[in-house]
Amino acid sequence: MEDFGLAFATAGALIVGGDAELWQIVLLSLEVTLSATVVATLLAAPLAAVLAIGRFPGRRAIIVMLSGFMGLPPVVVGLVVYLLLSRSGPFGSLGLLFSPTAMVISQTLLVLPLVASLMRQVIEDAWGEYREQLVSLGAGVWRAALTLLWDTRYSLLTAVLAGFGRAAAEVGTVMIVGGNIARYTRVMTTAIALETTKGDLPLALGLGILLIAIIVAINGLAYGVRSFAQRRFR
Repeated sequence: MEDFGLAFATAGALIVGGDAELWQIVLLSLEVTLSATVVATLLAAPLAAVLAIGRFPGRRAIIVMLSGFMGLPPVVVGLVVYLLLSRSGPFGSLGLLFSPTAMVISQTLLVLPLVASLMRQVIEDAWGEYREQLVSLGAGVWRAALTLLWDTRYSLLTAVLAGFGRAAAEVGTVMIVGGNIARYTRVMTTAIALETTKGDLPLALGLGILLIAIIVAINGLAYGVRSFAQRRFR
C-alpha cells in the first residue's frame, strides 16, 4: 500500500514539476490525435452530407459499411497501414513507417467511420426537417449540404469530439505503425503500456492521469457544446 501511495505521489510530482519526458509524450500525443481528427473531419463532412441528402446506387451499402467500421479493431487498422507502408508495400518508398505521419494516417482511418456515421445521422435528421424549405428555395444537393453543415455545426462538433476521444485513447494501431520509439513516436497510450511492463509506475500513472483528464475534458466540452446548441436552437 505504501508503494502504491508513493507511486501516486511521484506521478503527481512529475506532472507538477514539468518532467520533460512526460510532457514531450503528452504533446506528441495531442499533435498526432489532433492532426488525425482534423483530417478525418475534412473527409467525413462531405461524405456524410452526400450520404444524408443524396440518393444513388450503393448508398445504403456504404452507410452499413461505415456503421460496421465504427467498431473496427485498432490493431486491424494498424496492420493494414503497416502492410501499405512497409518496405514491400505499395507506399513503402515513401519511408513513412514508424513515423508520426504513419500514426496520423492510421488514426485517421480509425476515426473516419465514426465521425462520418455520426455526422450523417445529424445531417439526415436536419434534412428531414428542412427539406421542403430548401427545395422550395431551389437549393441543389451541394448548396443544401453546405447549408445543413453550417446549420448543424454545433451538433457536428460533438461528433468530431467523439472521434478525438476515441483516437486519444487507443493504443493498438499507433503501436504497430509507430513502433513506440522514444522521443519520436512514443505517445501516452503506448508509453503507459511500456512503462507498466518495465515497472516504472510513477511515469505510467502520471501519463494515465493526464490521459483521463484529457478524455474527461473532451467529454465535458462535447456536453457543453450540445447543451449550448439545444438552448440556442430550441
